[in-house]
Amino acid sequence: MSPHVEQMIPALELRGVSKSFPGVKALDNVSLTINRNEVVGIIGENGAGKTSLLKVLNGIYQADGGEFLVNGRQVKLASPRQAFDTGIAMVFQEQSILPSLTVAENIFLGREEEFLRFGLISKARMNEAAAVELKKVHLDIHPGTLCSKLTFADRQMVEIAKALSLDSRIDGDITILLDEPTSVLERKEVELLFEIIADLKKRASIAFISHRLDEVLAVSDRVYVMRDGKVVKEFAADGATEKDMHQYMVGRQLHNEYYREARQAIPSETVLMEAAGLGKTGAFRNVNFKLHGGEVLGIAGVIGSGREDLARCLAGHTAADSGTLTVNDKSVRFTSVPQATANGIGLVPAERKIEVSVRGVTVTRLAVDGDGGVSLRDDFLNQTQAMTASSRKKRMRDIVDRKELSGRRLPEPTEAPREKTVRKLTVR
Repeated sequence: MSPHVEQMIPALELRGVSKSFPGVKALDNVSLTINRNEVVGIIGENGAGKTSLLKVLNGIYQADGGEFLVNGRQVKLASPRQAFDTGIAMVFQEQSILPSLTVAENIFLGREEEFLRFGLISKARMNEAAAVELKKVHLDIHPGTLCSKLTFADRQMVEIAKALSLDSRIDGDITILLDEPTSVLERKEVELLFEIIADLKKRASIAFISHRLDEVLAVSDRVYVMRDGKVVKEFAADGATEKDMHQYMVGRQLHNEYYREARQAIPSETVLMEAAGLGKTGAFRNVNFKLHGGEVLGIAGVIGSGREDLARCLAGHTAADSGTLTVNDKSVRFTSVPQATANGIGLVPAERKIEVSVRGVTVTRLAVDGDGGVSLRDDFLNQTQAMTASSRKKRMRDIVDRKELSGRRLPEPTEAPREKTVRKLTVR
C-alpha cells in the first residue's frame, strides 16, 4: 500500500456501534472516524454517551454490535491492555492513578516486564524512563514520589504522561483518548496541555471530550455532537461558534429561559454567614466575606492559594485559629463536621471519589448518613420503613428533585458506583 493511500485510511473508525446497560441504551448506532494527525472533539450534555464511547474505544466496554476498525483493520478490543498494544491510550475523567504506587510505577503499570533484569524490576531504569514521559508534560517531580503525595492536578498530569508513554512504545500510529482532561487544571496547565496536543498531533490522532466548548473549538479539527447515545451532528471546528454547538447539543436554540432566569431571585439583605479576619496558620489568613441569603459567592484562586483549606474550615473539617465566623447571627467555631452540619453547612469535596464514596455501604446510608446527619437520616428511615421498594424509590426521587440530598443510587444495597455516578446523580 502506497504511503498516500495509507494516509487516507482513518486511524480509528466506528460503524453502527451500540452499547446497552440495564434500562439504558448508552450508545445507539454510533458511527464516526478519527483521521490520522487529527483532533476530533466530542461534545454533548451529561449522559449523552461521550464517556461510554471512549470506553468502548479503549476496550473497557465491549460493544453489543457494530464494527471497530484500527488503521483499516477490523479489531475486537477485549481489554484496555489490548487497546494499548494496538496503539490506543485513554486519559480518564475519574483518575486511574493508584495513590499507593510511585509516579513511575503508575506510568508503567502493567508493563513492568519492560524493566526486568535478572528476574527483578529495575526501579532505576523505570524511573529513568518515567522521567522522559514527565518531561513531556513539564512536570518537575521525582518519578519515585508516591502519587498519594501529589496534588489532584499533578496526578492528572501523571495520567496524561502515562497515556503519552504509548508514543515511545508503538512504532506505528497511535490514538490518545482524552476524557475531560482539563477539568481540574489551572489555565497555565490547560495552555500547556494544548501545546502538548498540538505537538502530539504531528504523530498521533486524538479524541477530545470537554464541557468547555471554547476549548473544543480551540484544539479540534472536527466535532461530533452526541445526544441520547446518538451522533446527531458532525461539523468542522473552523468557523463554528459556541452558540451553534450548544444548539446541536440540546436540540433547541439557546435562550434566557434555558437558565431559568425568570425563576432567579435577587439575594436578600440577610447575612447568613460572615467571616472576619478568619485565618489558619499555614493555609490562609485575614479572610473577610459576607454571604447573603439566596446568593452564590465565588471563591477563586490558584492551586495552593488556600481556597480548598478555607472551604474545609467552613465545613468543620479543620478549625480556624484566628478571626471569627458567624452563622445565622451566631458566633461559631467549628472543630468537627457534625458541628457544621448541625448549622446547615455541608461540603462537596474536590476528590469526591475518594472522600465521599464508601464501598461496601448501602447508598441509602451514604445519601442520608453523613457526619451529623442523624436527624435527616432518622426522618428518612422513619418515613420509608413501611414503604414498598417502589414507594421508597419514589420518595428518594422526590427528595433528590428538591435537592434536599445528593445521592448516588436509590435506597438499595449496591456494589461500587459505576462510571460517573460519584460525580453525577443517577436515579433509575
